Formats: sequence, structure tokens, C-alpha cells
Amino acid sequence: MAISPQNFPRKRRPSAGSFISPTLSDRRLVQSLLLVSQEISSLAPLQFLLKRNSVSIIRKSNLLAFLFEELLRNPVSCFAPTAILCFEEMYIVLQRMKTLIEDCSNGSRTWLLMQNESVSNGFHELTLDLSTLLDIIPVKGLDLVEDIEELVLLIRKQCSETAAYVDPTDETLRRDLLKMLDQIKREIVPDHKKLAEIFEKLDLQDSASCSDEIKSLEEEFQNQRDDKSKSEVTALIGLVRYAKCVLFGASTPKSHGRRQKSMTDTIIPADFRCPITLDLMRDPVVVATGQTYDRTSINRWIESGHNTCPKTGQILAHTNLIQNRALRNLIILWCREQEIPFQTTEVNDKVKAATQNKTLFGATKMTVLFLINKLTDSESVEATNRVVHELRVLAKTDSESRACIAEAGAIPLLVRFLGSDNPNLQVNAVTTLLNLSILEANKTRIMEIDGALNGVIEVLRSGATWEAKGNAAATIFSLAGVQSYRKRLGKKTRVIKGLMDLAKGGPASSRRDALVAILSLAGERDTVGRLIEGGVVEMVIEVMAASPEEAEEAVTVLEVVVRRGGLVAVAAAYHAIKKLSVVLRSGSDRARESAAATLVNICRKGGSETVAALAAMPGIERVIWELMGTGTERCRRKAASLLRMLRRWAAGLDEDVPTTTGHSTTVTTTSRPVLHS
Repeated sequence: MAISPQNFPRKRRPSAGSFISPTLSDRRLVQSLLLVSQEISSLAPLQFLLKRNSVSIIRKSNLLAFLFEELLRNPVSCFAPTAILCFEEMYIVLQRMKTLIEDCSNGSRTWLLMQNESVSNGFHELTLDLSTLLDIIPVKGLDLVEDIEELVLLIRKQCSETAAYVDPTDETLRRDLLKMLDQIKREIVPDHKKLAEIFEKLDLQDSASCSDEIKSLEEEFQNQRDDKSKSEVTALIGLVRYAKCVLFGASTPKSHGRRQKSMTDTIIPADFRCPITLDLMRDPVVVATGQTYDRTSINRWIESGHNTCPKTGQILAHTNLIQNRALRNLIILWCREQEIPFQTTEVNDKVKAATQNKTLFGATKMTVLFLINKLTDSESVEATNRVVHELRVLAKTDSESRACIAEAGAIPLLVRFLGSDNPNLQVNAVTTLLNLSILEANKTRIMEIDGALNGVIEVLRSGATWEAKGNAAATIFSLAGVQSYRKRLGKKTRVIKGLMDLAKGGPASSRRDALVAILSLAGERDTVGRLIEGGVVEMVIEVMAASPEEAEEAVTVLEVVVRRGGLVAVAAAYHAIKKLSVVLRSGSDRARESAAATLVNICRKGGSETVAALAAMPGIERVIWELMGTGTERCRRKAASLLRMLRRWAAGLDEDVPTTTGHSTTVTTTSRPVLHS
């Protein structure tokens, strides 16, 4: 009887209870009807679109409240079955009326305008449903006073409209909006005066309201199921972005001490991290050994010639990758709760397919050209900063925007502002480059355009703020995603020193950026030697001591360095044994796993002296036993290896094993305490 939920232009989904008849006693049912009718009566009518439709529904609900109040005053405690059935259905209709008005109020105005006729029909269908219920309700059997009976007849008459009312003014505005979209699709610059008139009628009259409208449209995109609707929504997003810039100018950036919330600004659950990069997995896949990795990372691992599982070391029986859908869904839910922007590879493909329409592309292109021209003509630092901030926001949205910005020649312009004396301008410039670098083609542009890479490195080393330095480190990490660039970056002493200094002296979020970038560079064996020379082991020890929050990243860096760095790395890591034993006791699951793996490598390559140093740690065997019972699968295996080494050492079975001290190799025999189980 009532309108289908799919017709709601919603910012959120109606609750399931809105469409289910309540199971209540007669009196409680009437009380619920009174409550929901009063809730509708208290709603503000829609102001800019569908005003008459919303006013009509609110007025009828207000009148119905008098009927339910009278029924509650009535001594009759039991109603006829027909009346009960009508009341139950009426409860559903009223709930849907309430939901429809709320969602029209809270959702996107441009999308509501596009759906003007269908939403008007939705209001009409609900009114007809209410009319049908009022026609069949046994009014005479309700023992109502005469005034209330007349009121019911009045509501029936008001509900007897034969056709849906579509406001002519709203419909004219909708046609103007469609014409504007068609012009942009044909790459005709729209009349700014006409565009301003449309946005004024929708009460989108400043940059902030346009930003809110874009967010509403992005949420609407997630609600849509068919490609046609998704395409229409994305076209509107492009139009609003364009209007935001050309009508209201570049917005004033909000002052903040750190970039907008990202994955490095919060603690990522260990199970959501890729074991290779330690970054949040976007497309988790399962390999032959049952371990889960991010698709991009494990593909790069396999394509580089490896045939083993990075986490377990087992030989892969095959290289087929199976998507871990359950984990992916958990990651998506977590990102939504944390308000972290996130898209899986699969979602990106779907978005790309849905957004490849001429209207969106035309609007994005016009917006970018407008901003680039403004950037070229800006005469003040404040105006320049506002334009660069708009480019920063736009570069964060999608691949098409990143491509348009770079193709329009923005990167050389942004490079000029990396050395700005204005801290905000410097932050916005380097963060825009970071956002642009997400696109593979832009990585090449940044690496090859004269001064771009050096500018980022200078910000990393001597940026005006920690935010600027952290975002420069994140840019280095992004560029290092290409193997040839990773090798090139690893050869630059300034990059290594800048990352080391940031990891030691920066705030928590910036330290994470630096550690993740160092971890990426350590993927190249040639770079590990430079990292050791630059003091990476000492830096890791310092970070573990000063910041338990970053211990996980720090220990993982040490694990990779020791594994790839040979005897020199083992000798350097000898002094980290005490800190690693502390992590074994109190670190996170992932940190304990990396600490155990690092100790195994140190003890295997370092000989009896390193095993003796580990055995000297108070209570170490008990800690290892605990790890064997409570750690991750890999952690349990590494703990078992450590225990075997300790017991062989205690039994004197590894005497005359080469022990590394600095760059020399000697034979050492040590006295051995008895280890107790």
C-alpha cells in the first residue's frame, strides 16, 4: 500500500521498524500513533523545494493527533479488529511520511531537485494510502464526539487529491539545472549569472554550503544501485564543485595542526594491515599459504621473482590470489567509523565506470582550468593559499581530478610554493603533491619535473611545520611505490637523513609517516646499507624507548633491516636485544611478532654472543613460552625457534659458532646458565 523504500531520496536508510506493523496492545498502539503524528507535526516544512507537499503532510498529521488524543480519552479499551488493522497500517504510513520529510530535509538539494517529480509522486502515494485507511476505518464504532468525527471527514476530504502536485517553480528550476548540465557535457562554459540564480534558489550561497552539498551527493552515490543514477549524481558533484569555485571563490582553509584525518593519524588494527607494507589493506587477498596481503603489495612481491610467502617463508604452491571479502567488509566498516576515506580496488573500478561521463569530466576540467588561471593571476599569498587549498581538496577526490590537475600544468606551479615562507601555503602545496602522487602517471611527473622532487625533499628536511614534513615523508612513501623510484630515492642521502630526523623528533603522526617511508625504502637491499650507515638501528631503538605507540612500525623496520642487511646489520642490532625483549613482553601482537622474527635473525647470524645476550634478559624463557601459546601463528613459530636456540646454547651444542662483533668474526665460548622450563 505504501511507497516503496527505493523511492526515498535519502541521506540515510530508514530503519527497518519504519516498515513493520507494531505488535502492541490497543491503547499502546494509539499512543504510538499519537507520538509519531506529533513528531511529524513538529517537523519544519521543506523551505526550498516541495514546500507545499511537506506542509500538506504536516498539517494532516497535526489534525490526526486530535483524533488519537480523543481515542486515548475514550473509555473504550478494546477496538474492533478492522480498526486495529487500520491503525497498524496507519502507523506504517505515518512513519514513512516522517522518514520522507526528514530525508528530503537532510539530503542533497540538487539531487532532490532532479527527483522532484518522483518525490512529489511519493508524497501523493502516501496521502492516498492515508485516504484509503480513513475511508475504511469504522468511525461510528470508535464512539467519537461529533467534532472529532467532522475532523476525520475533513482529513478524508483533504486526502482526496486526484493527482500529485508538482510545483511549477520547482519544475522550471529542474529544467534549468538539466540545461546547465547539458552545456557542461558539451564543454560549453555555463552562464555564471544563471548558475548563481539556481544555487541561490537552492540556498547554496557560500563555499561551506557547497561543501556540505558535495558530501551529501557523495553519500547519495553510495545509496544508488543503478549506473544511470550513479552517473547523474557524479555529474551533479562536478557541477557543484565548479560552482563552488567560480561563484564563491577559493574557500578559506581551516586552521589545523595536521592534515585531514588519514590512515596514519589513527592506530590501525593489526589484522587490517598488509604484512608487507604495514599499510591499511585496500584489497585483501589470500595466498596459497592462507596468509592475507594487500593485492598490490603481494603482486609486486611475486612479480619481482619471489616464490615464497613473505610472512611464513613457505614456498607458494601456486600464485592464485583469492579475495578476502569478509576482511574487506570489516575494513570498510572500520574506515567509516573512523571517518577515514577508503576505497577498495573493486570499488574504484565501479566508481570509475560510473563516473566516466562527459558532464563530470567537463565540470572537473573547467574547475581545474579556473583554479590554475586563478593561481597564475593571484597577487597575494592569502589568495594563492586559498586556490592551492582548493586544488588540494580536488586532488583528494578521484583519479580523473588528479589527472586533470597534472595535465593542466599544476605541478610546476605547486613546486614554486614548496619553499614559501607562509607555513599554510607550504603545507597545502606539499599535500596537493601528495594527493596527486596517488595516480601512477603523476608519480612520473613529480619525479621528472625539474625541482619537484628536490622541493619535496627540502620540505622533509626543513619544512616550516611538522605537518609539512610529515606530508613530505608520505609523498616519498607514495613515490617509492614504483620500484625504480624506490631505488632512486634510496640513493639520496638527504632523503634518508630527513626521514631519520623526522622519525626521531617528530610528533606521533609524522613519525609514522617517516617510519613507513623508511620501511618502503628498506625493500631495496642496496638501500639497507645506507640506512644502517645513517643510523637506522639507533633511531629504531630511540623510537621504541620514547614512543611505545610507534613500536610496531619501528620493530618492523628493524626486522627488515636485519633480514636484508647481513652481518653489518646484525652487529648494529646487537644493542637492540634488550629493547626487543621488552617488546616481546608488552608490545602489540604485530610488534611482538616482528620482535621475535628480528631476534631469530640476530641470533642465527650473530652466533653465541647474541644468544647469550638474549638469555641474560630476566624471565625471557617464560615470555617466549607465553608467545608460543598466545601469539600469532608466525609469532608462535618464531618463539619456538628462539626457545630451541636458547636451549641448544644452554646445553653447549653451539660452541665454536662464529660470533660477529663489528665487522670481525671470532670464535667464542661462554659460560652458560641453566635454563628452567
